[in-house]
Parts: sequence; C-alpha cells; structure tokens
Amino acid sequence: MKIINKTGLPLLWKGNEGEVLKPKKSFFQIACFVLPVVCCLLSTGIIAQTNKQKIAVFVPLYLDSAFDAGNNYRYDKNFPKFINPGLEFYEGVQLALDSLNKEKAQLEVFVYDTRSTQRNLLEQINEIDTAIGLIIAHASAQENWVLASEAMLRKIPYINVNLPNDGGINNNPYFVMLNPSLKTHVESVYRYLQKYFSTNTITVLRKKGQMEDLIKTYLDEFGRSTASVPLKLKYADLADSFSVKQLLPLLDSNRQNTFVAASLDESFNRRLLTQFALAGKQYKTSIIGMPTLNNIEKDFARTEFKGPEIIYGQPFYNAKTDKISNHIATYFNTKMYARPSDMVFRGYEVMWKYSKLLTQYKSDLSSNLSDKKNKVFTDFDIQPVLNKQTMTMDYFENKKLYFIKWQDGVIRGVN
Repeated sequence: MKIINKTGLPLLWKGNEGEVLKPKKSFFQIACFVLPVVCCLLSTGIIAQTNKQKIAVFVPLYLDSAFDAGNNYRYDKNFPKFINPGLEFYEGVQLALDSLNKEKAQLEVFVYDTRSTQRNLLEQINEIDTAIGLIIAHASAQENWVLASEAMLRKIPYINVNLPNDGGINNNPYFVMLNPSLKTHVESVYRYLQKYFSTNTITVLRKKGQMEDLIKTYLDEFGRSTASVPLKLKYADLADSFSVKQLLPLLDSNRQNTFVAASLDESFNRRLLTQFALAGKQYKTSIIGMPTLNNIEKDFARTEFKGPEIIYGQPFYNAKTDKISNHIATYFNTKMYARPSDMVFRGYEVMWKYSKLLTQYKSDLSSNLSDKKNKVFTDFDIQPVLNKQTMTMDYFENKKLYFIKWQDGVIRGVN
C-alpha cells in the first residue's frame, strides 16, 4: 500500500507494499496521527493503473484547526468534540480499506478534508480524477448540495452517510441518501403501528412547532393513502411544563396504552418518558417515537425511565456480536484504548459495501444501487423516491428501519 500525502504534514502510516503499520497509542495520540491525512491513495501496486476503480471520500477532519503552521497540535492533551464524527467515520473507512487491501482490491481512494482552510470544497472537487466512479461523504447540507450536483455532472453515484433530509435535491438519480428522511421515518412508524397495534386507539402526543405539524401531516397523509385499515389516531397537545397529572387521564390500567411521541425535540421526549414512568407500572404503556430518541438511549437504564416500553426506528443497527464488529472493537481497545463509535462502524460498512459493488459493476453502479449483496452489519433497502408532480425520480433513499424496543434499560427486541 502506498499513501500519498499532499499536505506536508506527517503521514498516518508508512509501510511496504500491502503492509500497514499502526502504532499502539492512546486514542488522543492516534488522533494526532489520523488528522494529518487530507488526501490519501490506496494502491495495490500489482494491478494496472487503468483497471482500478476510483473513489473520492469527503469527510470533516478539521486539520487546519487542529494543527498550526508548524504541524503542532493546537489543543495540547484535549480533543475537541467537533472533530469526533469526521475522525471516527474516517477511521472506519480506513479499517475497511485495510481489509480491501488484503484482498488486493482494484481501488484507488482519495480522502479530502471538507474543513480545510487552504482549499475550499469546489477547489477540492476540481482536483478529483476524471475517472472517479463513486463519491462517499459525511457532509453538511450545503456540501451535500455541491457534491450531489457534481455527481450529477459526472453521472456517478454519490452516497451521503449522515444527513436525514434531501436538502431540496431533486431530479438527481445519482444521489443516494442512507439516512432515511423524516417522512420515511413517520411512514415506517405508521406501518409498525398497523402491524403490532392495529386494534388500539393510538394517542399522538405533540408540542406546538413546525416539525410537529409536519409529522402530523405525514401521519394523516399516509393514513389516507394506506392500502390497509387506517389507524385510529387521536391527537393531544401538551404544554412545555406538562406533568404526569396531564397524562393520567389518557391512561387505562385495564388495557394496552399506545402513544406516539410526535416530536424531534429531545427535551420534550425526555420529559414525556419520565412522566409516563412516574404513572406507575400498573399501566401497560408503549411509546413509539421519532429517531431522536436514539440520542437519549444511554439514559434508559436510569430509574426515571423504567416502566414504559420505548420504541423507535433506526437505519443503522449493529448488535456488535459478529466477527467483524468484534475485530473492530478489539482493535480500538488494544490500539486506542477506546470504544468504537457507531460512526466507525458506519464508515466501515459503507466503504466496504459500495467499494465491492463498484468493483463488480464499474461504470454501471448507478443502475445497481439497490443490490443487497455485501452486507456488513445492517441491511440497506435503497429505493427510488418519485416526485409526485413530475412522476420522475428525485433520488435514491434507504427505506430500511430497524425498530428497537427498550424496557427498563434493556433492549427487548429489534424488528
């Protein structure tokens, strides 16, 4: 493996052909090695240059913020949180490339720092090889628009790994959104309720807000268009200072109580779950919420959350019991003295899956984005999103959601 560094900063790895050397250091020390990589090249050497498939990866590494002009790390022994998501995603990508390199994959992969102060995104895009066949990015909304437009011009797929919305992108069959939109989440919640709670009267709990109105619109629209029996929904608005006193009239100790937490607001959802817990275990209560419940799941083991059944959908679910997950966890434990985040696993599986598909389909990858081969941790269900006004395809979106069921701080099931 050769690594070409265009920044003048220290190399992350140096080694012979096909060899990767990684020093045993703390996560902080490893980060100081990882951060200097702005543009790296994976090359298997023995394969003719013209036969390799080329991939551009855009990720926020904040190299210029982390190092001064003398290549000295600015933050001493601290590690700013804003660097974490991009760095962790990059580390997952690199681990996948290590595995692909062992298979002598016919790939060249270029990694660009989208937070570079020396070259803006458009300048970086202008450097991309004309033979690039795939773009993968952890991007902001503005960067997403630029990268999707570039993919459209080049007629190559662009995989976005982090944004849960299209940002107004339309009529672009080369854009792929792996994180499902809010509309997809709400429709999936509706189908889940139809499957498991179809005979129940379901109370939708909301606060006042634009996003809450949008969720209500999606629920009502899907209820009108469903081919199955529509749900019996009733809506209840709650004030910001609501307590268990306002929830008790909605509860019945003689039946299953089913609620939808129809808000993305974490404070509202946290208050809702804790107040339901205060109502007591004499009430059998299920609360199906929006994807932001994932942001507070680390607190579900606390006493104030015990009692209600908490359910929400997530597109990236990894039980971390498989061989690859264990290998990644062991590597992080022994080399970095840290646990790999979900973004590490996402970086690994996206790079692995779509690199494999690119080497198989080459210039025809755009016609095979729904191929479900090369699964790593999670299933992707890549489907076209149609524009109802023009009846043309706007983009591709992952429609797969795993519904995770928590109770008393323990995962009780995954559907």
